[in-house]
Amino acid sequence: MASRRHVIADDLRRQISTGQIKAGERLPSEAQLASHYTVSTPTLRNALAVLQGEGLVEKIHGRGNFVRHPLRRITYVGGGRMPDAQTAADAALRVSVRTTNLRARGHLTTLLRVSARSPLTEFLCLSHEGKSPHSLARIYVPRDLAPADVPGKSLWYEGVEARLAELRPPLAEVWEKVSARFPTPEETATLRISSALAVLAITRVATDTTGRVVEAALLVLPGDRADAVFTTHHVTKERGTEG
Repeated sequence: MASRRHVIADDLRRQISTGQIKAGERLPSEAQLASHYTVSTPTLRNALAVLQGEGLVEKIHGRGNFVRHPLRRITYVGGGRMPDAQTAADAALRVSVRTTNLRARGHLTTLLRVSARSPLTEFLCLSHEGKSPHSLARIYVPRDLAPADVPGKSLWYEGVEARLAELRPPLAEVWEKVSARFPTPEETATLRISSALAVLAITRVATDTTGRVVEAALLVLPGDRADAVFTTHHVTKERGTEG
């Protein structure tokens, strides 16, 4: 037998899918919904959490719960590229960039293979679709490879990457790790997503021909709007003709 929270979530989901409750519309207050479904407020919040985890409902602090406009999906293409530019351009995503000079510490010393307090530059990139936050990336480079004129706004991550590539030497290797996890409290607040919505956390480390790490990127892509694609090319040898 379905639990009360899932029964409530199913009913609200039906109303959203049939257009009874439209995208951008505010849901009744939690107290009103709890009274309507004759359940406790915690049970009602659990039902809303199901819909928030599916990306159907967004809770905005101080304003209430709103039906989300469907967000376009982006594709992270393995091999060192940022999320697919063609998909992003079609979605009209824009990126705001904040640049900060800092000293390496903690996991950054391991990630960039540098000693503690080595000078680094962080590029915090937050993409938006309309007014809604979409995805988050933190890019770290050694200070001597950091351009001084990365634009504060860009059509897409590609603009940031192109500027960084102008100063760095040719890449020899790109190492990538993809994990599925729940967002941190900071990521939940920044991306305005439910803490129950899984994200793709991608760590990418690029090295040059000398083995120096010239860039490390930490990407957070919410699971309701992102895919990761990796293609492996196999080289086959042609058999020589006999005789």
